[in-house]
Order: sequence, then C-alpha cells, then structure tokens
Amino acid sequence: MGWLTFGYFVSYIPYAMLVKALASGVTPLSSQPVSGYELLPASVLGQILAMLLFLGVTGRWRHMRRSGIGGHRIPVAGRETLTAGFFTSLIIGATTMNYTFAGVSILFMLLLMRGGVLILSPLIDVAGKRPVMKNSWLALFLSLIAVSVALGDVNSYHLTVAAVLSVLIYLAGYLGRFKIMSRVAKNGVVATDRRFFVEEHVAAPVWLAALLGAGALAGQPQLGAGFTTFLGTPAALGAAGIGVAYEVLFVFASLIYLDRREYTWGVPAWAFASLMSGLVASYALAWLAGLAAPGSSQLIALVFGVAAAAALSCPSAALWWRTRGTGAACRVLFVCGGNTCRSPMAEAIAWTQAAEAGVAHVFRFSSAGVATPLPARPMAPAARSALAELGLRRVPGRGNPRRHRARPVTWELCQVSSVIYCMTRAHRDRVIAVAPEAEGRTLRLDPYGDIPDPEGQSPEAYRRCAQHIRRSVHVRLCELADSYGPRPITSGRE
Repeated sequence: MGWLTFGYFVSYIPYAMLVKALASGVTPLSSQPVSGYELLPASVLGQILAMLLFLGVTGRWRHMRRSGIGGHRIPVAGRETLTAGFFTSLIIGATTMNYTFAGVSILFMLLLMRGGVLILSPLIDVAGKRPVMKNSWLALFLSLIAVSVALGDVNSYHLTVAAVLSVLIYLAGYLGRFKIMSRVAKNGVVATDRRFFVEEHVAAPVWLAALLGAGALAGQPQLGAGFTTFLGTPAALGAAGIGVAYEVLFVFASLIYLDRREYTWGVPAWAFASLMSGLVASYALAWLAGLAAPGSSQLIALVFGVAAAAALSCPSAALWWRTRGTGAACRVLFVCGGNTCRSPMAEAIAWTQAAEAGVAHVFRFSSAGVATPLPARPMAPAARSALAELGLRRVPGRGNPRRHRARPVTWELCQVSSVIYCMTRAHRDRVIAVAPEAEGRTLRLDPYGDIPDPEGQSPEAYRRCAQHIRRSVHVRLCELADSYGPRPITSGRE
C-alpha cells in the first residue's frame, strides 16, 4: 500500500498541473485558456492509447473473460464491470473538468472531491456490512469540517453551477463504482480482482469517449471542436499528455481501492496522497506561472482533510507503534477455525519448546481463528487435558491455558506476523483472503497435510492431535531457528 500511495502521489502532480496550466493559458503550447470540453476528447484518446500500451506490455489483458464472436474467442467485459466502467468514466471526465473551471484552485476542488469521498467511504462500508470503527466516524466529522471551512471562504473562489454539478457527478461516479466493486471484487481472490481491474480499466475510457462523442453529435460546440479543429493544435499534445498521466494514476488508485479491506482503510491513503500532490501542484503553478496560490481558508481546510485521513489510518499506525518495541525478531501466528483447540495448543507448545531451547526471547507466539463471528471462548477442556498429558499444565511466560480466549484473524495480526502457520489448506485460503499480501509467509503447520479437527471426538483424538501439532511445531521452529535463533532447537520430544 505504501508504494501504491507514493506512486499515486507522484503521478497526480503532473496531471493536475497540466490540466490547470492548459485551462489557464499559461503553457508554451497555448497562450489562450482551453476549456475543459475541448481538452477532454484529446485527453481520453491519450488515455486509451496509454491503456492499450500498458495492458499489452504487462500482459494483463489476458485476465479478461472471453466470448465467442464469429468463431473467434475475443476479450470482453462483463455486464457489471461495464457498469462500473461507466461510473468510472464519470469520475475521469469530472475530475479533469473540475480543474478547468476559472476562479477555483486545484486544492479547493481537491478538498471538495476528496472530502466528499472521505464522507462516502464509511457510509458505503456500512451499507456493504463491512466493519467500521469509531475512528472512521471521527474522520467523517473532520471531513465535513474541512469541506465547510473551504466553502466558508466565499471571497477566495468563484464556484459556478457547472462546477457544483461536476463535483456531484464525480461523487455519484464513486458511489456507483464502489458499490459494484464491493459486490463483484474486493474480496481477496486475486483472479477476481485482476479481472475486475482490467475489464473496468478497458471500459472506463471507452465509455468516456462515447459520452463525449454523443455530446459532440448532440451539438455541444466545444466538444465538437475538441474532436476536430483542436486536435490539429499544439495544445492537443498537452491534452493527450493529461490522458497519459491520468492512466498512470488510475492504475495506482484502482489497486488501492481493490484492497479487500474496508474503504475506510484504503481511501485515506488515497485522499492524503492526492491532497499533498494538489498542494505541491498549486504552489508549483504559483511559482512557475504566476497563478494564484490557495487561500488561507483552503490551507486550514487541508489540515482538517489530512486529520481525517490520519484518523482513518489510526488503528494500523497504533498497532505498529505498540509492536515496534517488543524485541521479538520473529512473530509467529497459529491459525485454526475457532481458536479454541488446535491453534491455542500450537501456541502453548511453541512457547514451551522455545523456552526449553532458551530462545523464547527471540520469538513471539500468538493464535487466532478464521471463523466469524468469533466469541471470546476459552480453550476446549479436552484440548487442555491433551496439553496436560504432554506435561503442559502451565505455559512458560504465559500461565495457565485456562486463560486463553478465542479471537479472530485480522489484517493487522497478519501484517505484524513474520510467519503464519495454518492447520489446514482451507484455513490458509481464508487467511490469504484477509491479507493477500501475506500469501508468501502463510503456510500449513504440517507441510505434508492438514491437521484434522478433533472437536466432538474422543480424548484419544485430542491426544493424537496434540502430538501431531507438537511434531509439526518442532520442525517449524527448527526451520525458524536457522534464521532467528542463536542456537538449534532441540526440544520436541514424543
């Protein structure tokens, strides 16, 4: 996510500067202001060419579904991704238009657009039954303040009806796009997300070109000029460059949104990056071209906007801060279904073996379950009895296993874990769905097969399970000791 956010920040600066400079007539390509309607046709053509080049070079077009037409199997987009592409085309067109209006700065329009999406994100998460924490509602409140402060300084801008309508179209585009994305993608299944990404990617600029073409045919004179006389001017090269720049930032933004976590997790990173790039672009144009710098109220509103993004990011930042000083070189997470039997047994056994080997200070063991909802239940009595038969009535440094309480697997837990050991392949798939970026360090505890669930079976089944886990934990800790431990682990007796 960090690299995606940085890439979006870097690519947004030239896009915003180029649109505002051409619309203000302060480029060597044109000494006269160019309207947004004239810019859009050349811009979307530039984006289509850049999109085709990107998909062709990376080979991502292969992720599209296929349909038989005339005896040939050709790439096509599904109905829902076509609809998402339509909403995204509204976002693309409105974003470019918003920077072409006279009397408003880049930063002001960014505050209206990003503030609106920051407000929408927790509402969309609630509608999609995604968990939304208290800090998300704080961020919504701060976003409202940011937009109110920006709108309150009526002497620093001239907001026309067309500009207001364009912002509303932009927000409607995000509402429709996010709702469809939540329904058909954003679920941690890599193949599904890739197909949505590519099909929407193809559909959006094609939709925009069709909408602009329909407007030109309907008699909009500036759109007609944008498709004809304007394409022969030097400024058309700059407009095509806008489309190329948008294609780059579109890739980064789409990958941020498709992260399976709630929108109130990914949207603040996107909003913060764009607000900062808008600030850089605004002052760069003020210095290079003499355009007006943002007013003081817009800078105050920016502070509230950044505070909203920070509030949304607070849980992840707090977790990192809490865990940064633990001193543990290797954080191991054991995962099963309900976190009442196999994974807490593995946690207890791992603590014991690490303590016996004198390397407990190097490791930090924990456990969780993939079942949802997951009440904070204690360890199963039969599991505690199986541990007691192995001599584990008390866990070194952890106390009595009776103190264990079940908890669910979360993205934050996966992020801070050096390695994640699952009891079955199905558990591994569920963990990867929660944290796709943890796939490479998410393994089965027994590399040769699943560890069966003894729930509801005889005490002997629990004993066999505990012994199976003890053997597997020993093998895994020996592997980890080569990288993290000061000496080999020799415990793990039968």
